[in-house]
Amino acid sequence: MAQPISYEVPTRDPRQELRKRLEEAPVEHAEALLDSYELLQQLHERHIFELLRGALSASDKLVETAVDAAKSEESIRALRNVIILGKMLGSINPDVLQGVAVAVGETLGCTKKPVIEPPGLLSLLSQFRKRELRRSIAFINRFLETLGNQLKLRGGCK
Repeated sequence: MAQPISYEVPTRDPRQELRKRLEEAPVEHAEALLDSYELLQQLHERHIFELLRGALSASDKLVETAVDAAKSEESIRALRNVIILGKMLGSINPDVLQGVAVAVGETLGCTKKPVIEPPGLLSLLSQFRKRELRRSIAFINRFLETLGNQLKLRGGCK
């Protein structure tokens, strides 16, 4: 009669495999390990670890404070205003905004001392002959008219 062949599966030791991989890691990843050590040293020198340990130990208090701040009426208003400002900036034609930026830079950003004395009446009237000034005044007038209509619709400030 036939005899069975004995086959024994060698036992696998996961700890030994990990130990072997750990021993080989410095050779395979030497440059990465050196960079990691340098980064850790820089974080240590700048006391980032102390800051993180403090934040972790006070995490409940930090979360409570952040939630209380977020629930305040001012925070809700600020968040809504940021959303509205984002929509407003998204609706402005970039060419118009570029023109406004250039005009502000040329008017307020100059290195010369600003004119303190207001122009005379005749000088002011002569400026109204310029098409660019009239265009700007019409632009500001349209903005103020639209703003007035919105204030009327919304009942003004509360």
